[in-house]
Amino acid sequence: MNSTDEASPPSPQRPSARRRGAPLAAALLAAVGWAQANPAFDPAKPHHRPDGFQNRYTEFKPKGLLELMQWRWDAWRNNLPPPPTQPIPTVAADRAFIDANARAGAAMQPAVTWVGHATVLAQFGGLNVITDPVFSQRASPFESIGPLRAQPPALAAAELPHIDVVLISHNHYDHLDEASVVALNAQAGGPPLFIVPLGLKAWLAGVGIANAVELDWWDGHKVPGGQGTQAPVEFVLTPVQHWSGRSINDRLQTLWGGFAAFAPDLHFFFAGDTGYSPDFKDIARHFAARQGREQGGGFDIALIPIGAFEPRWFMKIQHVNPVEAVQIHRDLGAKRSLGVHWGTFELTDEPRDQPPRDLAAARKAQGVAEEDFFTLAIGETRKLPRRP
Repeated sequence: MNSTDEASPPSPQRPSARRRGAPLAAALLAAVGWAQANPAFDPAKPHHRPDGFQNRYTEFKPKGLLELMQWRWDAWRNNLPPPPTQPIPTVAADRAFIDANARAGAAMQPAVTWVGHATVLAQFGGLNVITDPVFSQRASPFESIGPLRAQPPALAAAELPHIDVVLISHNHYDHLDEASVVALNAQAGGPPLFIVPLGLKAWLAGVGIANAVELDWWDGHKVPGGQGTQAPVEFVLTPVQHWSGRSINDRLQTLWGGFAAFAPDLHFFFAGDTGYSPDFKDIARHFAARQGREQGGGFDIALIPIGAFEPRWFMKIQHVNPVEAVQIHRDLGAKRSLGVHWGTFELTDEPRDQPPRDLAAARKAQGVAEEDFFTLAIGETRKLPRRP
């Protein structure tokens, strides 16, 4: 289990040699493994395999040990990643607004608050929804090695409003943290509903979490809206291009995905973790009937990863860079997007503060306005207009 003590985070300085070696330990987990039977196997579905799952357009094949060692050797030789040139922006979370909004029911103001990395508190449909909650000090199966937080989460688990729904995109340690989900399950007022891809309901049960629904790609689940709302909120698991695995023997055995959510006041999308693929154009087509002009248009907000992308020869299949993130924004037809999955954990070779700079260049090159694809400071809340 990851550490959950709230020790002071390290200052943004050059990582120690031990920290620079942490990605190697995590990558080794991905480089080896053996197959087991897939209890959810459906031969009618092309992404199902007898021993797990696969992507729709590009099959994920883990890099071999030689390629892994080449990446780590190049990083060591070139002293990568460089240290950030400036601190990652942080602000104190507006807990007065967040808490009041959490209790507002049908009067809730749609809003998103960046807690850190891929963890976002989203408030819409009278519900408090959190994505890929990670509050621990490390994104790792170990307490003393693995990627270390550069700054604490904007809100600790105990500081959150009562969470109604937890969305888990896949089981990598920087997206599914045991200590964090156990803490949320024990929140005052009763556990949230965990909505997860195929295979993760059993994992949750193994850590004592029973209130869970697992979905295949394109499956949906409706959740009653908050007090005073007149319609449920539907959550749909969508395909994205990634992979799964938490140990040396479970690679690709549980599913991964993004989430689309449809509430009367907001259409919401969370890409989870992904490489670029035609899946996002498919998502826009799949939901076109409910997102026409008369229905209020496309997703009101999309959470899209913009970090952990270098070196491209190693990361391209599984992690988008900011150029590809802007293309996803355009493929989805999103009204606005928030860049996430950067600034918190040192996972790859680019400096932690690089993604927003690359995002600005990508926006300019693709003709996307800054207000249409933005980043937030950790702790910052962006209020969103209600869907017409």
